[in-house]
Amino acid sequence: MGENLQSRMRLRPVDLARPHGLSTQAVRNYEEAGILPAAERTESGYRTYTPLHARALAAFLALLPGHGHPTATAIMRAVNRGAADEAFLLIDESHAQLLEDRRTLRAVESALRDLGPETGESGPPGSPASTFIGPLADRLTIRPATLRKWEAAGLVRPRRDPLTGYRVYGEADVKDARLVHQLRRGGYLLEQIAPLIDQVRTVGGLAPLEAALTDWRARLSARGRALLTGAAELDAYLRELGTPGDSP
Repeated sequence: MGENLQSRMRLRPVDLARPHGLSTQAVRNYEEAGILPAAERTESGYRTYTPLHARALAAFLALLPGHGHPTATAIMRAVNRGAADEAFLLIDESHAQLLEDRRTLRAVESALRDLGPETGESGPPGSPASTFIGPLADRLTIRPATLRKWEAAGLVRPRRDPLTGYRVYGEADVKDARLVHQLRRGGYLLEQIAPLIDQVRTVGGLAPLEAALTDWRARLSARGRALLTGAAELDAYLRELGTPGDSP
């Protein structure tokens, strides 16, 4: 079936590029990268493409949003050299990563729901809910150096004991540290967390995080949909290639 499609129509690079808003150089680059099958050449050296190349390009562009450029490229290279099983493994790994990201989001949401006043180890007199850097790091299963890094970024603001100079984390500081810890687990960078923490402090609650969690859920859903779209386009390309293992 692939041979018939190859011989039925000849296309120029611009014919592939224009429907996707690409440059002809981008099409040539994709061919050289192995994303498209090798093109035939005219006697004068010009590339000629076919509807099969157009299908390959559509598959690659559909794979991009869900898998990212490196993985989408690896999938197409594998398919074009006849290693479909290798391509399927790469696709499975992307789905597994999405599942892990969804589990992380659920864990963060659960932890945030549970965030409430938490009493810590005994600190200085008059501060029963205060704790020090070591016990707090142990409670969060992180290193004290991580808490110091968060402090430098303004994410936690422990006071200093006037006599010893030790960091003392009050109830609000402990809550901030727990919140930062969960957001880091969710893949947020420190510079992304800082404005969220500021909003939480300003309004005195976790409401500002709802928008962040909603955005996170939406991004995961968009990736899931993109994986489906990419799979459909890749399946169409595989059918045109007549890949062994196609269902009758």
